[in-house]
Amino acid sequence: MNKMKSLFIALLGSSISLAAMSHGQTNDEKHIAALRDKALNSNLAYDILESLTTEVGPRMAGTIQDELAVKWGVAKFKELGFDKVWTEPVEYDTWVRGSESAEITSPYPQPLKVTALGFSVGTPASGIQAEVIHFKTIEDLMAAPEGIAKGKIVFISRRMERFRNGKGYGPAVKARGAGAVEASKKGALAVVIRSIGTDSHRVPHTGMMRYKDGINKIPAAALSNPDADLLERMLARKKPVSLKLSLGAHNGPKYTSQNVIGEMTGTTYPEQKIVIGGHLDSWDLGTGAVDDGAGVALTMAAAKFIGDSKMRPKRTIRVVLWANEEQGLVGARAYAKAHQADLANHITGAESDFGAGRIYAFSSNVTEKNMPTVEKMKRLMKPLGIEYENNKAGPGPDLIPMYQLGMSVFRLSQDGTDYFDLHHTGDDTLDKVDPKALAQNVAAYIVFAYVAADSKETITRGTPVKSGR
Repeated sequence: MNKMKSLFIALLGSSISLAAMSHGQTNDEKHIAALRDKALNSNLAYDILESLTTEVGPRMAGTIQDELAVKWGVAKFKELGFDKVWTEPVEYDTWVRGSESAEITSPYPQPLKVTALGFSVGTPASGIQAEVIHFKTIEDLMAAPEGIAKGKIVFISRRMERFRNGKGYGPAVKARGAGAVEASKKGALAVVIRSIGTDSHRVPHTGMMRYKDGINKIPAAALSNPDADLLERMLARKKPVSLKLSLGAHNGPKYTSQNVIGEMTGTTYPEQKIVIGGHLDSWDLGTGAVDDGAGVALTMAAAKFIGDSKMRPKRTIRVVLWANEEQGLVGARAYAKAHQADLANHITGAESDFGAGRIYAFSSNVTEKNMPTVEKMKRLMKPLGIEYENNKAGPGPDLIPMYQLGMSVFRLSQDGTDYFDLHHTGDDTLDKVDPKALAQNVAAYIVFAYVAADSKETITRGTPVKSGR
């Protein structure tokens, strides 16, 4: 009887062990799961973010706060105990916002909330006052007859649609990027657009626009969404509407900032790295908590947890705080140029640049031989409420240049339902960040970075896909 009991216990133990292994409970996975769960109950990322937004605040490229942010990044990496910390120079042109105002002068005089778009030229000191001509989309403007906007201010009113994955951004943002060029072609004196955002707050959204050589440069600005509604309602009354726009925007001098880099060194292949991070710069209207202080903080925290663990992965975890993403991926391009010769040692990467919402899915872009590594990630991310989507991941913005050189990438998809309520506005502040959601992001990045860094097979790129969100 005792022999039978012992045999039953032994068999039961074996079955439990096999079941545990089949559910991702090998020794290394237990270690990763423990780090993941520890991060879920930690406020480390929130504390880092609080430090950045309180001690530095807005970090627009080329400003004093840009310089302070670089110093902050170096000091914070060292405080967190990273093995290596350094900076790499990034040079670019700068832009100064200056004063800005707008008002409807007739038929129903009212002030409007407005902000200049990045690198817009300014107006004359006295402003520009002219009749408004309305187009619902930039495509309507492009299709309009030549000279239709001569001597007028073009208004583009397309509304951005709200989606969890942010797919409404691409169609709407065309008006911001190319609106000034297309309005100028039609003879306009200036262009104002409905803010590229999903909120109903009276806070306008800034962001980059572009000029083209040979096309007259005209001022470009965004109205808050309620003010865009107001302007549409006035225009619906079929009376001429006149608007006065005053922008003090102008170009600044050349400036050299820095990409700030910290590493937790791997045990077996220290020269090979997994790249994570977020962009250190922000626009100047808010404090850059959501865009992209959250990405900075959560990736620093994830690497900190991995680096402090008793069992480090085989490869190095490199955290890059990218310079000047907002004005054209400038730091990312400089990094790719500087590290092109070391591309083979950049194993894979993922960037956090979509706010602080919970991660609900992840995707990969790897070859078939790497799918066991992806399967391990799936098992370890499942308890976080994260599902695997597909093997067609594109890069985050700052990883586009390295991706174009051939580096593989992963995407950890955050819930961006409310992201564009805050994006590029004065409402982008720390109070909008949920510490628990941020901690879940840290846990997910621990799983991704650790499993990738400890993979038996070198991770390589799968089928190329279109980059971007």
